[in-house]
Amino acid sequence: MAPPVVLPDLQTLTVDAAAALAFLLAGNARFVANHPLDPHHDSLYRQQLTQAQHPFAMILGCIDSRVIPELLFDCGFGDLLVIRTAGHAIDEVTVGSIEFGADVLEIPLLVVLGHEHCGAVKATISMLDQQQTAPDRIAVLVDHLRPAVAEIDIHDPNRLDAAIRANVLHTVVELQQIPLLAQREHAGLLRIVGAYYSLVSGAVELLTTPHG
Repeated sequence: MAPPVVLPDLQTLTVDAAAALAFLLAGNARFVANHPLDPHHDSLYRQQLTQAQHPFAMILGCIDSRVIPELLFDCGFGDLLVIRTAGHAIDEVTVGSIEFGADVLEIPLLVVLGHEHCGAVKATISMLDQQQTAPDRIAVLVDHLRPAVAEIDIHDPNRLDAAIRANVLHTVVELQQIPLLAQREHAGLLRIVGAYYSLVSGAVELLTTPHG
């Protein structure tokens, strides 16, 4: 029997993308089975982190209150660098935050995490179908999500879910075209993957292979 996958601690500073992804998927399996370890939650570990942080993965996810990366991946303090925007839409500040994680903190893995019943994608579909203009800055969000929604047939019975998944893949491709991130991927220092979280089952499904 293979040894259990455990989270890295402060002494483990050379985790690669494959190991980081294994940590995440193992944590999610524990979450789904309702057997979390709740690692790195104690006060001693929290105090050890006051001098430095070494997160092993970045999660670019949605602001939805039902999608909490630290819980669904069974992680704790210092494990994940989490960036959240509605529909995981990216702008200059979002990209700068990701670049900081990749280049300064040298985090080897970035997961773009979409989720079931995403309200931002659903609202974008509604706005486009009704040819409405979203109020104020919400219009900027709709513009970000429009390409993924537009590629799904309006008669598709699973249109919302298909658009959510397409939006994940669009974001992955967009991030892979950013020069600094592309350079790190080419050098084997960063891996960007897409994933989908089921609100019903709690399971995370990879939408791209770990190698592309």
